[in-house]
Amino acid sequence: MSDIAIKVQNLSKRYRIGLKEEMPDTLVGAMTAWLKSPIANFRQLRKLSHFSDNGHDPDDIIWALKDVSFKVKQGEVVGIIGRNGAGKSTLLKILSRIPEPTSGRAIINGRVSSLLEVGTGFHPELTGRENVYLNGTVLGMSKIEIDRKFDEIVDFSGVEKFIDTPVKRYSSGMQVRLAFAVAAHLEPEILLVDEVLAVGDAGFQRKCLGKMGEVAKEGRTVLFVSHNMTAVQTLCSRAIRIDEGHLMENGEVNQVVATYLNSNETKLLEQHWNDPQTAPGNENAKMVYAGVLTEPGYDINHLTIETPINLVFRFLNFRSANLLYLNLLLYNQENICVFNTVSKKQSYPKGIVEGICQIPAHFLNDNVYTVWFLIHYLGADGISIKNILTFEIHDANREGLGWYGKWAGVVRPNLEWSLRATSSYSNLHHYE
Repeated sequence: MSDIAIKVQNLSKRYRIGLKEEMPDTLVGAMTAWLKSPIANFRQLRKLSHFSDNGHDPDDIIWALKDVSFKVKQGEVVGIIGRNGAGKSTLLKILSRIPEPTSGRAIINGRVSSLLEVGTGFHPELTGRENVYLNGTVLGMSKIEIDRKFDEIVDFSGVEKFIDTPVKRYSSGMQVRLAFAVAAHLEPEILLVDEVLAVGDAGFQRKCLGKMGEVAKEGRTVLFVSHNMTAVQTLCSRAIRIDEGHLMENGEVNQVVATYLNSNETKLLEQHWNDPQTAPGNENAKMVYAGVLTEPGYDINHLTIETPINLVFRFLNFRSANLLYLNLLLYNQENICVFNTVSKKQSYPKGIVEGICQIPAHFLNDNVYTVWFLIHYLGADGISIKNILTFEIHDANREGLGWYGKWAGVVRPNLEWSLRATSSYSNLHHYE
């Protein structure tokens, strides 16, 4: 039997996007369009799946994957990393036999269990218990085998009180708990896991990572898509980096992660919204600008622990009668909230409002950070924008104090110490 669990050869997947319906502007045009609608709808439907291969891609074609090739050995744990929209989830869906590839092929040697999104493989009308048996049957397991694993699955998921409740009444977190428990415990030879673990709480994420480590030690194969680089480095021996559908790097996990974190893929230092119609917001506020700024003399493209940072936000305020305040949450790449800060409540005239959050030097540890920005109105709807900015802090002098590893802690403030000698050497004999 071959020792290759997954073999991907020149795999490509393309989609057609943005099919726009032409709207008639006269009554006669509307009547004509209504009469022609069956034929027009058929053409639109056919256009979604039929492509011309003349060597030129029109503007409404995107390649989610393009000529991706790699192999995964049996028992290997491989991380798939890359920014949002890179093609990671499309790859796992093709390996799970959900969509067909446009070209190329993927050879799978073994029974596959996938956890790609909340409630994957669950029937919403069936209970949790019924879905466990349904999933096990799909994997080719007998009732006796599922019976043997059932109590372990329920205990791991923590949903025993609701196991006989229809899954449609589960929260997203409960669905993920049960789905992962089923996927990991029903003895698949290959386990495919997407970023759905981010839905669970921190304690459950640790349980999941521990279980995937156990699965790997049992000689089963794991493909793990995640934005949590620490989890990837802890769990995986190898990593594959994908960007815009192309395989960019395939190698030792620490090297691939380091390349990814040092690339511009992890940076979103500035955003402008010049058109209020497309800017994020609502009838009360619209974003104009968000940016990471530094003082003169510092390199914006190489922020270090010694760099003071200003997070700047400008927005159009359409309400002069309501008090408002700004709220900012900063997360590191392990999805830990570093801090949550709010501004003072105040009313402002209609027009552009600017808010600046100052982060002093020697406060943030070296890491990749994302910003969640919120505008709150008292008595009116505000706005909330996750991942509005992303930036990386580098260690300016990791070896300066004889410390050769990653500095521990979420933050690393430069706190004041007071040291003094309290006894002379001649008085030490009292302690000997």
